[in-house]
Amino acid sequence: MKALGRIAYWLVALSLLTAILTSLDYTLAQAVLISLVFCPCALALEYLMPKARKTKDKVFLSMAVMVSVILLILVLHFLVWRTLSPEGFSLPSKDVSPMLINPAFLGLILTGLSIGDYFWARWLARRFRVQGRTVTFFSERKEVTVKVGDIAYIESNNTEVQVIMLTGETFRNKTGISQWENLLGDGFLRIHRSYLVNVEASALVSPDTVSVGGVELPVSRKYKDLVGMFLK
Repeated sequence: MKALGRIAYWLVALSLLTAILTSLDYTLAQAVLISLVFCPCALALEYLMPKARKTKDKVFLSMAVMVSVILLILVLHFLVWRTLSPEGFSLPSKDVSPMLINPAFLGLILTGLSIGDYFWARWLARRFRVQGRTVTFFSERKEVTVKVGDIAYIESNNTEVQVIMLTGETFRNKTGISQWENLLGDGFLRIHRSYLVNVEASALVSPDTVSVGGVELPVSRKYKDLVGMFLK
């Protein structure tokens, strides 16, 4: 269902973008092709932006994505449409609309697509998360199975990881916190190199602190923006 939800989002987004482009006097086929250009660029912006730690890195990434969109649009206008065989599928040539090389317009479209998909994916993850899902791991040479929703947070102490339950019970484990992050999925949020918390059981106390299971945990600078988006 989550995959279908993501597909539905992009179909609706591309339909709206196609409608905007047809209002700029592009044919339906041209508008669809240009709309498709925005998909990989918006996804790149969505997934790479949180990994850019410094402001200058974010600026350079934004500029790179913007330039990529403009170049792809120019390729469509001056190479693809003018070289298609007349006997086959062909599109009439058209000058580039000023809106499609306007940084403000392109930035608005890319930001809207990436942010919309980001929050939609998170909502889907929470909406369709299986409440009874369990995870099995080894703690002190014993196999342990717990409900994912009952985990408060994961704490990493160098070579050892502790799984802290909402009940206060603690299990020791050797699996790295990054592996736990992949294992538990979207219902959990990394707030620090040493902490992974259950989003539904967490609350933002301050920009630098998260409360989960009655315990206050620090938020590192690297994850502060991401934490601010999902915890209130």
